[in-house]
Amino acid sequence: MAPSLLDLAPVVPVVVIEDASDAAPLARALVAGGLPAIEVTLRTPVALEAIRAIAGEVAEAVVGAGTVITPDQVTATVAAGARFLVSPGWTDVLLAAMQASGMPFLPGVSTTSEVVALLERGVTEMKFFPAEAAGGTAYLRSLAGPLPQARFCPTGGIGSANAPDYLSLPNVGCVGGTWMLPPDAIAARDWGRVEKLAREAARLRTQV
Repeated sequence: MAPSLLDLAPVVPVVVIEDASDAAPLARALVAGGLPAIEVTLRTPVALEAIRAIAGEVAEAVVGAGTVITPDQVTATVAAGARFLVSPGWTDVLLAAMQASGMPFLPGVSTTSEVVALLERGVTEMKFFPAEAAGGTAYLRSLAGPLPQARFCPTGGIGSANAPDYLSLPNVGCVGGTWMLPPDAIAARDWGRVEKLAREAARLRTQV
């Protein structure tokens, strides 16, 4: 059985690509640092091109699509080579499309009712977003008692300082974040710095 997306690495980098030519070298730096699961968000016009580049040029990377909110985006990102899907929230229509894709996916939740609704539909792995604004570690800790079968990738407001607090929770498999992708390092194409920060992030699991 393939490993869960939540178990590939303690941190999933959430990547916003402005220049498609940066996609492959950025992915290589993240993989070299120990973060193979890479979420490319659909927030820029070149996102699909970036996913194609990573899928085609960086075999060690497990590239996924983030900010997926429509069935058409599910189809387009899978065609581009995405190996997992992440949404900030979900509807029955979007959930059906993600399930039909055959790809692992993390539908976004921020309330207990949303979690229960997904559990009813057989989904046990979810994105908790926006993590800090929606209650943070205290909220997730409260969910672990009544809903132990739900596992989460919290994203939103998480950095190197508070990531260990999330990773110490029994119902958190990994966290999503951008702190290993400083805008000035991306602008300068300082992939060595990105790799160093990725390596530090990859070690977080051993520290909790």
